[in-house]
Amino acid sequence: MLFCGALGLKNQWKVAIGFFAVSLLTEIICAPFGWIFSFGADGYSRGDAFIIYEIFYFVSLGYLIVSLIFVGRLFRHRDKTTIIMIFVVLVAGIIPMTFFKLHVAYVSIAIASCFCYIYYNDLVQQDTKTELVTNQEKITSMQEHIISGLASLIESRDTETGEHVMRTSNIVKIIAEDSLAVGLYAQYIDEHFISLLYTLAPMHDVGKIVVSDQILRKPGKLTKEEYEEMKRHASEGGNVVRKILSGITDEEYLSFASDIATYHHEWWNGSGYPKGLKEEEIPLCARIMAIADVFDALVSKRCYKEPIPFDEAIELMKKESGTHFDPRLLEVFINNKEKFREYCEIK
Repeated sequence: MLFCGALGLKNQWKVAIGFFAVSLLTEIICAPFGWIFSFGADGYSRGDAFIIYEIFYFVSLGYLIVSLIFVGRLFRHRDKTTIIMIFVVLVAGIIPMTFFKLHVAYVSIAIASCFCYIYYNDLVQQDTKTELVTNQEKITSMQEHIISGLASLIESRDTETGEHVMRTSNIVKIIAEDSLAVGLYAQYIDEHFISLLYTLAPMHDVGKIVVSDQILRKPGKLTKEEYEEMKRHASEGGNVVRKILSGITDEEYLSFASDIATYHHEWWNGSGYPKGLKEEEIPLCARIMAIADVFDALVSKRCYKEPIPFDEAIELMKKESGTHFDPRLLEVFINNKEKFREYCEIK
């Protein structure tokens, strides 16, 4: 009965009851005649038909080994060492009883059954963990495709092909990795932060969905009223993010993406929009995004401007250190500018 449920096989309890019934019936029939074993003045002794018990135990052993192999095939993870260990424990109990009259078989079966139970549960846990990881990877991949596809679709409204969101994602990743390498904002920047930043950077202009095509596609300078309308893409960006992503991702994703979309036009000196935040009041992800967004805008062709040379763009950004940009983040960007020169050449 100790094997009942130990390996989690379907209808295992029926098999266990069957073994128990055969064993009990054999003892009831044979015990009165001393065919299997008997107790006399000299104590316990085996009968002429004790081989019946030997056969019974070896059949039990064979069934256990087959069951172990069958269970192993049901799972992705198999532990051959555990199977061998259980086999050795059972054999170590049955052989002494069979050939040397040492009665340790019951103890060995109990120990082996415990191993079976531990083995089965370990397999279940490993398979469950693997399945959870696989499902999480699928969900993450789906989220990334939704974010990237949606951002590219919105970006295409102002004549961009969607390349801007891909370029800025790569730029923020480089800035964050270089910052991590020199220990800048080490309390915030780690591999997880970089992964979130790279994944969610495409959402920075998602608020443009509330801005009219006429303004987005205007080839010349915006009027004051049109500029105020354009600024709504930041003030509404966080709300748009939450409406789009709510229900398909967690709060960490929502908050991170919302911060990027809302605050990437804030300035270090507090003269930006939509809320006029300054210095470290501005979320770190948005401060990194601001550098990437402005750099790509300078060196790229837009409907209202031609691209400017790389070195000229770098000089313009240097002048904005401490006013528009976080000076320490910009220093990291400038110190690694050759990476971005190569990036522009590839672009």
